[in-house]
Amino acid sequence: MKFLGKLLVVTSLVGLAACDSGTTVNTPPAATPPPPAITKVQVLHGSPDAPAVNVLVDGGEVLSAVDYKTGSGQLSLDEGTYSIQVDGILPGGNAAVIGPVDLAFDGDTIYTIAAVNEVSAIEPVIISQPDTPVAAGAARLFVLHGSAAAPQVDVFVTTPGADLAASAPVGTFSFKETIGPAEVAAGDYQIRVTAAGDPAAVVYDSGTVTLNDGDDLTLAALPNTKSGPAAVNLVALTGAGSAEILDASTPARLQVVHASPDAPAVDVRVNGDVLIPGLEFPNATGFVEVAPDTYSVSVTVAGNPGAIAIGPVDLTFEPGVRYSVLAVNELAAIEALILDDDSRNVATNAKVRIVHASPTAADVDIYVTAVGADINNEAPTLENIPFKANTGFLALPAGDYDVTVTPTGTKTAAIGPATISIADGGIYTAIARDPLPGEAALGLIALDDFAAE
Repeated sequence: MKFLGKLLVVTSLVGLAACDSGTTVNTPPAATPPPPAITKVQVLHGSPDAPAVNVLVDGGEVLSAVDYKTGSGQLSLDEGTYSIQVDGILPGGNAAVIGPVDLAFDGDTIYTIAAVNEVSAIEPVIISQPDTPVAAGAARLFVLHGSAAAPQVDVFVTTPGADLAASAPVGTFSFKETIGPAEVAAGDYQIRVTAAGDPAAVVYDSGTVTLNDGDDLTLAALPNTKSGPAAVNLVALTGAGSAEILDASTPARLQVVHASPDAPAVDVRVNGDVLIPGLEFPNATGFVEVAPDTYSVSVTVAGNPGAIAIGPVDLTFEPGVRYSVLAVNELAAIEALILDDDSRNVATNAKVRIVHASPTAADVDIYVTAVGADINNEAPTLENIPFKANTGFLALPAGDYDVTVTPTGTKTAAIGPATISIADGGIYTAIARDPLPGEAALGLIALDDFAAE
């Protein structure tokens, strides 16, 4: 036994010596660390007069041209701290309006970063909730008060048509505060916002909305920049994006422009009734409100319903949308040109649109230059604009400009140079038209803020 013990000691010493001489020893691998937990981040543009924005994470652009009342889908990130920056898109180049700011995001959490308030006081509101499943048969709601101008309000989520006086609000909150998250059974509901303590003072009414099994919604009450009496509208954020829920009473808005140079005065008829009487070239009506619906619209010679110039055609007007309906072309080929308008004023720039509505003019180039600039030394701002086309709304800094319209490829002015003065926050539309009798050159029909000056 003593010999065996000595043998074991010797054997051990030999093994150690072998290790010291470079022999490889198999050791267990280090344990693999668990993957980092995932956080989800979404962004909401909730500043009513701010331009569209880009969103940067750690200096890299992850979202581009996010406009008002638009929410991103959820970005999946490893938990941790990130530098977040929101850049406003300006005519002269982008500028940071929020941040950069370092934000710590926990795993298994959903964060919503909402840019709220007017652009002069824009600020972020960050809300979070656990990333957990919605109960079976239920929908989950999280509500943000995102309107600086709105007072403290009550929020009601009821069966459609329920008497608010006999209902309890789901919560009361003020600007930048939240309610929820709260789960309700999937089904049809009516969401109403009232002045706090006064269920009769309804400032927003969704009408009937359907909450589906598994819906997980963040609802933001944001200032109404469209038509109608509602102080706010709702934006619903999902994991995939966003959708606006307008107040149920939101009308469409319609203006009609007589841009047919040889047509007589006309009546605009809706479902056979005269809506706009005796409109003459080259005039416009200004906007009137109409209930959203599909209408039979026709244009007839003023006072003569049997002398139809256009239509009847079925036109559908959507809630909250502004439409400009132009009667264009010469009388023998008169037709309707329908434009969707932009009603949101942006504090950091003007919006300017030019419409080609002259049937006798060929394709045109448009120059927007400094006052007094010689277009011979300038490239066109826009080229090859055909009849019935328009520039869309161009974002321009406030100031004075010369606008010149030429036949495409030439420097011969068909219109202008016409000096315009525009202000940040303004919306301007100019329609190029045929000349009136006695005019030597094409003229302009001024709409929007041009018409108000």
